[in-house]
Amino acid sequence: MQGLSLKISQQQRLSPQQIQFVKLLQIPTAELAARIEEELEENPALEEGVEIRDSDEFDEKERETVEDLEREELEIGDYLQDDYAGYKMAGDSYDSHEESKERPMATVASAEEYLLMQIGFVLKDEREEMIAHQLIGSLEEDGYLRRNIESIVNDLAFTQGFNTDFVEVENVLKKIQALDPAGIGARDLQECLSIQLHRRESDHPTCLLAIRLIDEYFDEFSKKHFVQLQQKLGIDESELKKAINLIKRLNPKPGGAEGGNLAPYLQPDFVVTNQHGKLDIKLNGKNAPELRVSKSFQEMLQTYDQGNKQQKEIKEAVTFIKHKLDAASWFIQAIQQRQGTLLKTMHSIVAQQYDFFLTGDDSSLKPMKMKEIAALIEMDVSTVSRVVSAKSVQTDFGIYPLKYFFSEGITHESGEDVSTREVKNILRDIIEQEPAHEPYPDETLELLLAEKGFVVKRRTVAKYREQLGIPVARLRKKL
Repeated sequence: MQGLSLKISQQQRLSPQQIQFVKLLQIPTAELAARIEEELEENPALEEGVEIRDSDEFDEKERETVEDLEREELEIGDYLQDDYAGYKMAGDSYDSHEESKERPMATVASAEEYLLMQIGFVLKDEREEMIAHQLIGSLEEDGYLRRNIESIVNDLAFTQGFNTDFVEVENVLKKIQALDPAGIGARDLQECLSIQLHRRESDHPTCLLAIRLIDEYFDEFSKKHFVQLQQKLGIDESELKKAINLIKRLNPKPGGAEGGNLAPYLQPDFVVTNQHGKLDIKLNGKNAPELRVSKSFQEMLQTYDQGNKQQKEIKEAVTFIKHKLDAASWFIQAIQQRQGTLLKTMHSIVAQQYDFFLTGDDSSLKPMKMKEIAALIEMDVSTVSRVVSAKSVQTDFGIYPLKYFFSEGITHESGEDVSTREVKNILRDIIEQEPAHEPYPDETLELLLAEKGFVVKRRTVAKYREQLGIPVARLRKKL
């Protein structure tokens, strides 16, 4: 029997401004300048300008949620303020009078070391670890993998007695291609550029067009058949030019042009330095431009306000200008909110791991979960996850991904909570000192850890060993 029924339900949806903030929050510093440049090109009401106020001063208005920034129908007078917030990105971390020599230098010396530092966060088992090491070792100095996958499969079989197949190796390669810098592990220029464009996760028309040029029309693009491309894609010259300019900003050699040195691409998001026993935390915004809402656009709106508002042309012009002014203001406020959220999160991480940032000693790291930081900053754990994702911090001891500071904990027999990272370091030390002709099985490692006060089950020992990339005892045996 059919009938009608009425159902009321509540659904929470993100506003366009919230979505913009979430996307900006995920962007690492190395990509932020390009995102700002893209917005500057699209919105004439947004412009580069001199700093109006210190960008480190986030007042309560700037800390409002983006949802609260949404506007209804506004009067023209609301747009004619003289104190639109300017925004100077560089002021977040670098004083123009500071000497660059005081900046700690990165200790990551090569592309291979940097990739190996990241890879442990994305692999699931020992098999993937062995494949990843083989793939990373096969990368050329510019970051490309030019050795075909079938050859990698054969290399593993003949040199390590490790049997795998095309699908398994390609799956691990995809995980390597998800690491930083974007484009690493690509097999040719087309794949390198495609990875970088897809990494942007942007639905902007220029970005979508650039993706089509690389993924679907790379041959025509590389041969500069621009008229043919305009006809096939149904676009005009200005649209094509914007897409090409975006592609030109991509990095064709993600591994570095000389010696595989990744130093030019290791742009940390934070800088933490020890200033006479006190930790100084700064947000890196060195390469991003200053931003402000265009005064000329506000004056243009004022001019229209003096005209006949009933005329269709004037009404449409006013609507257009309002839209652009809103978009510019929202973008600046979203950037400001991003900076405030990043700093707030980093301060909490440093507070929890203060001893490590003072000494650089891994054994001083404490167990820490994202939900603990979320509780401290009074935000959702998903926000912390976005802040941590693909971000890094430069310390006096080198550059570390933010994920490095998060780990589970176990209880020492003394009752003290210890980070699993410290347990792994002790486990590594034990294995390094084991007899070469008779390596310790996991059962023995369990007993040796217990002697040091760490009660860990055998299966947990095996898990830690796999995460360290250490094979089972029979594969560690040497003559």
